[in-house]
Amino acid sequence: MAELLTIDHVGHRGDGVALEGGRAAYVPYTLPAERIEVDRATGDPERPHLLRITEPSPERIAPFCEYFGRCGGCAIQHWRMDAYRAWKRRIVVDTLAQAGIESAVADIVDAHGAGRRRVTVHARRGADGELRTGFAGAGSHAIVAIADCPILDPALRGALDAARAIAEVLKPADKPLDIQITATANGLDIDVRGSGPVATATIGVLSQVAEKQRLARLTRHGELVLMRNTPVVTMGSAQVALPPGSFLQATAAGEEALATLVQEHTRRARHIADLFCGVGPFALRLAARARVAAFDSDAAAAASLQKAVTATKGLKPVKAEARDLFRRPLVPQELRDFDAVVFDPPRQGAQAVATQLAASKVPVVVAVSCNVATFARDARILIDGGYKIEGVTPVDQFRHTPHVELVARFAR
Repeated sequence: MAELLTIDHVGHRGDGVALEGGRAAYVPYTLPAERIEVDRATGDPERPHLLRITEPSPERIAPFCEYFGRCGGCAIQHWRMDAYRAWKRRIVVDTLAQAGIESAVADIVDAHGAGRRRVTVHARRGADGELRTGFAGAGSHAIVAIADCPILDPALRGALDAARAIAEVLKPADKPLDIQITATANGLDIDVRGSGPVATATIGVLSQVAEKQRLARLTRHGELVLMRNTPVVTMGSAQVALPPGSFLQATAAGEEALATLVQEHTRRARHIADLFCGVGPFALRLAARARVAAFDSDAAAAASLQKAVTATKGLKPVKAEARDLFRRPLVPQELRDFDAVVFDPPRQGAQAVATQLAASKVPVVVAVSCNVATFARDARILIDGGYKIEGVTPVDQFRHTPHVELVARFAR
């Protein structure tokens, strides 16, 4: 049975939220103040099926991608940019308020730039037995076959074609594939996950695909299939050779925006610890004026960072070390010689690191986060340990999604 609802606001996941009849309803692709008609009879009554929008918002715009609404990659392409940006900043403001953290929140920094420079393409057989290569569908594990994605950096041109060609070679294994593709200065770097053991002959065919697609490198579970050129990215004044499957910020503009904020917040420091350093997007820039001790659980990433430092003139000393910071965070005695500490953990945050920092006397701590909720938890630990939060800057490199990153400065 059809039911009319009015959307109150857009929630933190990008769904329109209606608050009527004492219960909430979450309806994707709707906007504040819109009147909509839904059907609650099928599926989850809290997520009713949208039948039609009877009164659209004046802030509604036409999506630019033909797959929007089917592909689950983007949650919002239908909202005017100023309203969208205000909503994304509000996610940070509201999450901090819910955690009882008072802080100034700057305007959001748009860091989409040229688009995403890395992407994971999935290849799966559908219920009909057909192999589809693309992205997961909206609210579904089914794969939507994608011919082209308009939010990708032009440097990823050919990435989807390469993914399809690789999936076809591995099709007989009938395994779900995750194909991670990164744009580098020397071409596409691709790592394939999920194929399981494959025959030597199949490796030979994959090598032919890599040659034909002119890939910089093709690896399978990190093991080399073929390398035509070493995949390299520029970070500050350094050239970094990427290990297979390396983590990078989603956009080049995003990396630059985050690194600029980190540099500004540590400008007076002369000895800096960079925790969860990866391949060095912060360390290699900070080393232009300060000594840096860099730590990451990924030994290959730390080794690439150290190699880049050795090959780059004009940098202050950098020491990169492989260390599991979740199990072995730096303790106050190890932290005592640093003027500043930067930490940029995965989505689960850095509770153990924050606990040790709170017990230390480090003058300045800069937190970089891709998860506002875990940031708020870690920030509370620092504040309870005597730090004052001096400001938060949201950064949007995942445009059209609910994901927002931030940089915050803490001082004693």
